[in-house]
Amino acid sequence: MELFADPITVNCRKVLAGLHLLGADYELTKVDYFAGEQAGEAFRKINPNAALPALKDGDLVLWESNAIMQYAAEKTGREDCYPSEPAARADVNRWLLWEAASWFPSCYIYLVENCVKPLLGDTTDPAVLAGEADNFHKLAGILDDRLADNPWLTGDAVTIADIAVAAPMHLHEWAQLPLDDHPNLVRWMTEGVEQLESWKATHVGEGFVAGAPD
Repeated sequence: MELFADPITVNCRKVLAGLHLLGADYELTKVDYFAGEQAGEAFRKINPNAALPALKDGDLVLWESNAIMQYAAEKTGREDCYPSEPAARADVNRWLLWEAASWFPSCYIYLVENCVKPLLGDTTDPAVLAGEADNFHKLAGILDDRLADNPWLTGDAVTIADIAVAAPMHLHEWAQLPLDDHPNLVRWMTEGVEQLESWKATHVGEGFVAGAPD
């Protein structure tokens, strides 16, 4: 499998951590996000959406980060991370869809305002953050309630759902995500996800610096 990605982005970091969790073999071809290489003609032939990441495996060309993780889980036979039993799989799929449709867009506002804008010399807009606060807390509350009685999103074992939902939070301190009212979510992220070897191996720090911390 050949993965086209820039390890610093949310969805690329998600897939890299997911592939590591699954023990999948792949070759990384870097596409520089901040240089805009994903919008170039060569990459658009791979993904017409001009978005990262994308995967090639033989004749298969696949985009959408969660679809890539689902495919890799099937390919590696890791039913512990992506169960085949219908109800268990539906639970994982539910969180993958929810992350893409609801959680990522909310977290991304904080990432842009508190990380990307200052890095590019722009100014954070408090009104934008205030306008998103209620929605963020609603979504974070859903996760906090789910994690009140479960160590992981779908029960006692980590799955690709945990990687997917954690990815938009991967720079939570720098992005200043308002997590104080969501202790179960904080526990899951800091004591669970961030302690996984797959998460540590794909570390991204402040300034969008990829690689293990000092």
